[in-house]
Amino acid sequence: MTAAPSPTSPSPALTPPWHAAVDGYDADLRRRAVAAKTRRAYAIDTHQFARWAGERGLAPDAVDVRALRRYVASLTEAGQAPTTVARKLAALRGLFRHRVSIGARQENPADLLSSPKRSQRLPRVLKPAEVAALLDRIPGDGPLELRDRALFELAYACGLRAEELVTLDVASVDFDAETVRVEGKGDKTRLVPAGEHALAALERYLARARPALSIDEGPALFLSKSGRRLGTSDIRRRLRTWARLAARGAPALADAHPHALRHSFATHLLEGGADLRAIQELLGHASISTTQVYTRVESARLRQAYVSSHPRA
Repeated sequence: MTAAPSPTSPSPALTPPWHAAVDGYDADLRRRAVAAKTRRAYAIDTHQFARWAGERGLAPDAVDVRALRRYVASLTEAGQAPTTVARKLAALRGLFRHRVSIGARQENPADLLSSPKRSQRLPRVLKPAEVAALLDRIPGDGPLELRDRALFELAYACGLRAEELVTLDVASVDFDAETVRVEGKGDKTRLVPAGEHALAALERYLARARPALSIDEGPALFLSKSGRRLGTSDIRRRLRTWARLAARGAPALADAHPHALRHSFATHLLEGGADLRAIQELLGHASISTTQVYTRVESARLRQAYVSSHPRA
């Protein structure tokens, strides 16, 4: 399988004008401190389109909306998912927006093209009793178990992404203020309240488990058995292990993943009467529209309750 092009090394398949265009766009992304993961994805997408356009004799500033429609059609015919096509179009919008900003062209042809509609799948949400069954299944009699209990108590108590959990340091937790300082997407920092169960689990972990795992004076909060900072793959693997054990009494837990705890956090807050704007801030969402998915989860739950309970539903 051919390796994906890196943002900094030009692909030999590109024509010189396309080299300059995609490299200039990546430099602009770096200047604006766009996350490395996003830059890599956009580099792959823009290189792919640049090769497609170059093969058809299209220069960067000769691309029009009809060419983009043909390209999108080719992606769809190749079986690309709507979410993938939407991401590729987002990369191209950015590329041509950059071309407009430097005066290379007058309009952005990608602005005239609508993104394909994404499927409206509702997030996987656990019931409060299922979350309790999962957390209570983790014993507190060893360093790794104490770490995992603190880890997943905190994930649910604060609605944290796996990527946010692994970047926490010991100093991120303020036990007096009962808050956690979280470095979220886009390097945005937020303070999230932590409940008493999560704080108690963290205190036990810090007192009895972390000293046994630590091999130096590093700042990382959650450590692996070898003393390094825990990774996101470690979190997914450990949660899968405990979820499968807990699923013996609650089958819905069998496919639980870290984001399911985050979804459950938000949905349970909404069910408890929390304001949608407050939930947006706690989750670190840039847009309220992202948070509104949880209102659909709540609507679906209420609809099911109505159908199963009302005599004339």
